[in-house]
Amino acid sequence: MVTFTFILLIAPQWTFPALKELRPALTSSLVSVIALLVYRFTHHRQLFVMTREMWIAGALLTWSIVTVPWSYWPGGSVSFLLAVYVKSLVIFWLLVNTLTTPRRIRRIVWTLVLLSAPLALVGIRHFVSGDFYQRGKQFKRILGYGAPLTTNPNDLALLLNLLLPLAIALLLITKGPFVRLVLVGVITLNVIGIFATYSRGGFVTLAVIFVSYVWKFRSRRERRYTWGLVMCLVLLVLVGLPFLPASYMDRLSTIADIKADKTGSAEERWADIVTAINMTARNPFIGAGIAQNILALNEERGKNWSEIHNVYLQLALDLGVPGLLLFLALLWLVLRATLLVQRETADEPDFRDLFYLAEGVHVSLVAFIVAAMFHPIAYNFGFYFMAGLALALRQTWLVYKGTSWASADPVLAAHR
Repeated sequence: MVTFTFILLIAPQWTFPALKELRPALTSSLVSVIALLVYRFTHHRQLFVMTREMWIAGALLTWSIVTVPWSYWPGGSVSFLLAVYVKSLVIFWLLVNTLTTPRRIRRIVWTLVLLSAPLALVGIRHFVSGDFYQRGKQFKRILGYGAPLTTNPNDLALLLNLLLPLAIALLLITKGPFVRLVLVGVITLNVIGIFATYSRGGFVTLAVIFVSYVWKFRSRRERRYTWGLVMCLVLLVLVGLPFLPASYMDRLSTIADIKADKTGSAEERWADIVTAINMTARNPFIGAGIAQNILALNEERGKNWSEIHNVYLQLALDLGVPGLLLFLALLWLVLRATLLVQRETADEPDFRDLFYLAEGVHVSLVAFIVAAMFHPIAYNFGFYFMAGLALALRQTWLVYKGTSWASADPVLAAHR
């Protein structure tokens, strides 16, 4: 899983094209699945854990397959299912079944946090060196990181935002001054990297993360960090504002006034939202087929070849209201999983790691809920990675707590 996480984020095959023939991401995930099943089978243990949330994810996959015959492009839907969505669900399943101890969970979280630093550094380097691509006649944006998940600067901002709360969780857990300094550096790089992307959705999501932690710290001993966060924000605004390009402030102003967007992208996205709502109202059950909202929008408002930048409408257009409701149910249940761990470990000093990690994953999921209004990321790894971490934290806590999960899965019980 650590190897797959490295390949997923850093994508060495993009830097060294010869590795593409080896299919490193697919190979590492298959090895993970086979190793897990062989180990459990040879030790006469339950092959895998299936939670309620995983059954819902399976139902969502089943519904995606059922709707393929009615898809605008059945072949494209099948290809997307095999190339993207099934992989996301496999990783979701693997995370729940392999992260069975606090140590394993911390190892994966450390991997994610440390790997976020080079992603942010590449974005900052593009900004400093002027590696931009033209967006409209008067607006330029940096190139993203050269990997499938972060090629687009909006996607880079999203990933950095999702990983930022995990870095904060590790900072709250860690006691060593040097390691804490490293984590502060990673957090700083991520925040600067988010600003460098010029992503409006990234800025809003970052603000939500900040407010979430201010709210969570309000009545805890960590509230002293709240004043530090506020002072750092004020200092950043006072010192950094004069150095920000005027185009950045103009870009942010379009959040409230879409007509001020000189590129026209804000108005286009708003028009697409209205179109998607109308199309869903007319055909609420089946949809256009998974990943086919582009073709549906092209038929409705003319060929623009852009997908809807909203997860909820993306699901409604692709899979109809049933698909949207299944996803919302899954989202709600994984959020509840993090809340359960936070609530039950809040007064357990021996499990402070689980508490802070659950809190970090919870903030990441809240950030996703907000970011989902600006990104077409319904089937990507980002959400399913966080969902897998949420369920792994819950299952691990329940086992250590001594609930029925211990008898339900001997592999988990062995770690008690």
